[in-house]
Amino acid sequence: MLLDSTVHNKELGYLCDIGPNLGSLMVPATKTMGFQSSNFEFQKAQTQTRMLLPIHCCYLSTIAALTIFFSTLSFSDAQSCNGILVSYAYTGGLRLPPNVSNAAEQPYRFESTLTVLNNGLDELKSWKVSVEFDHDELLVSASNAVLADGTTLPAAVGNGTVFAGYPMTDLKTAVATAGDLTQMQVQIDLVGTVFGVAPPSVPMPKSINLANDGFLCRKSTTQGKNASSVCCTRDPKFKTNITTDEEFLPRQNGDLSIMYDVIRTYDSNYWAEVTIGNHNPLGRLDNWRLSWDWMNDEFIYSMKGAYPSVVDASECLFGKQGTFYRDLDFATVLNCERRPTIIDLPPTKFNDSDLGKIPFCCRNGTILPPSMDPSMSASRFQMQVFKMPPALNRSQLSPPQNWKISGILNPDYKCGPPVRVSPTENPDPSGLPSNKTVMASWQVVCNITTAKGTSSKCCVSFSAYYNDSVIPCKTCACGCPQNTERTCSTTAPAMWLPPEALLVPYENRTAKAIAWASLKHLRVPNQMPCSDNCGVSINWHLYTDYTKGWSARVTLFNWGDTNFADWFAAVQMDKAAAGFEKMYSFNASLLDGVNNTIIMQGLPGLNYLVAEADGADPLRDPRVPGKQQSVISFTKKLTPGINMVRGDGFPTKVFFNGEECSLPSVYPTSGGSWNGFSLGTSMLLSLLSFLLLR
Repeated sequence: MLLDSTVHNKELGYLCDIGPNLGSLMVPATKTMGFQSSNFEFQKAQTQTRMLLPIHCCYLSTIAALTIFFSTLSFSDAQSCNGILVSYAYTGGLRLPPNVSNAAEQPYRFESTLTVLNNGLDELKSWKVSVEFDHDELLVSASNAVLADGTTLPAAVGNGTVFAGYPMTDLKTAVATAGDLTQMQVQIDLVGTVFGVAPPSVPMPKSINLANDGFLCRKSTTQGKNASSVCCTRDPKFKTNITTDEEFLPRQNGDLSIMYDVIRTYDSNYWAEVTIGNHNPLGRLDNWRLSWDWMNDEFIYSMKGAYPSVVDASECLFGKQGTFYRDLDFATVLNCERRPTIIDLPPTKFNDSDLGKIPFCCRNGTILPPSMDPSMSASRFQMQVFKMPPALNRSQLSPPQNWKISGILNPDYKCGPPVRVSPTENPDPSGLPSNKTVMASWQVVCNITTAKGTSSKCCVSFSAYYNDSVIPCKTCACGCPQNTERTCSTTAPAMWLPPEALLVPYENRTAKAIAWASLKHLRVPNQMPCSDNCGVSINWHLYTDYTKGWSARVTLFNWGDTNFADWFAAVQMDKAAAGFEKMYSFNASLLDGVNNTIIMQGLPGLNYLVAEADGADPLRDPRVPGKQQSVISFTKKLTPGINMVRGDGFPTKVFFNGEECSLPSVYPTSGGSWNGFSLGTSMLLSLLSFLLLR
């Protein structure tokens, strides 16, 4: 659609230029325009008093023109789209300080408008739009939307991002609203920083698309150099269990789900119950920390089952909350941060009448996988939330946004936006055979993700009965130190070790590694490799191999300062898992629903992996890691033809407490050694086992 770039006010004799920047300028018809750094500027008026009233009136004319423009865009340009129309328009920008010599690094402000319009016959619930930014953009603000992955603004979006609606999450149809754009359409004003794209060039995204499941989007079309749009319609082949007359979306599956249930509500405050449920058979959280963003100046007055990591009411006392709630005693308010962080309580608080007595609470932040203990796979707490105007109505309820959950040595989770679902049903507390629903429910789904370039948090070493050397964890398996120029090499491969070297910290292994290299005629790099920097390491030793079966020995080392209660590990054996028989010092079993994976944990009373501690003589002896060990046995009856020497007896994936560990790139070989159990290796491994079991 082409829109006349001028709107003329005949009575005042003024011309309003709305041009490509959609009404960013109002000037007298007889005046000229100045242009600098992509911004339109008024030329200095000869008489400011003469321009004041006309500019004000012209501004009103421009607003009217904008209204006509967006209305025309929705009902004229979009006539050919009988689905969801997504459009993106760049509306302006300017150069930002500092001035840099490299043009590619020069920052510029950009302003854009993203529009989502429902032109279809079905209501669009929980809309999401993908924008593939392409110029190292830093997004500073976005109206009427949040980032779907829970990231708080400002955020780097140069690799693209997905927006989710907030507070307007659903878009109704023209049929249901008689064409009311306020219910059919949402506009998101974007403001951010872009690098290296100087006006008059326009930093347009590569593509825009509707991110909801079950839609097919056509090829996007451009309008000039600063606007594009795409029409998305329902995929007739997509199967869904959602019917258009359902009020709420069904609950979704994910590695972790967080339910935000409002259990009591009043005009100025409400009680919410938050339940964290783990659904991944290998997922786990230790000392979980949960955070979110309040969007409407809410604050936490009291809690049961959990507590803020920081108890501070100063932001309320000296802010608008303190002005509004004049009679409230803020000394008893728990937290007024816009982004609070919540932590679990210790078990000693479970029966506390003020802080505890909430099911699934008070476990020091431990959430186990359901495959390990279903009763320990959830955590719950309640909190009293005070609201601020204009939401002072018991029915005006809005959950916080931008959820994030993390733990110690646990997988990384990305959480989506809260989605309104049907109210949660709980057993009636009176004991009657009926269910009681909460007032309102939202679901947050979190999934385990591994960002590009993310280091592991644990690592694995390999050894075997047919080779005297241990293949250690990779160099910098869990990240490199920041300053390595004079200390170690981040690229040199880890040096093979004698078995006893696994018992000492890395800084005490250098002499052993060099002596072993000399004895075994191995190469010594010019600069010694950096350590693996892992808090937990696991040694997998191929122990025996005979006609009807074979065995391995698994040793866990804790080099950190954190004790791990109720630890678990899992190994994926692509070719050998079917032959698993038993473990002798751990509990172990094949994991249902996960191919070729064996899960193992300590025996009752022995499932505590202690932290690293000082040696017997701290001034002389190296520090001693926490350690546990067990032998695992396999039969060859169900896995004929497997070859230990070629690597079939080694895991292809190893997990500790849900975190995937770094594996060596090679397996121990029998080249240059007798393909049997050498006397030297036997003696060293016996000594190692004796020291571990002391």
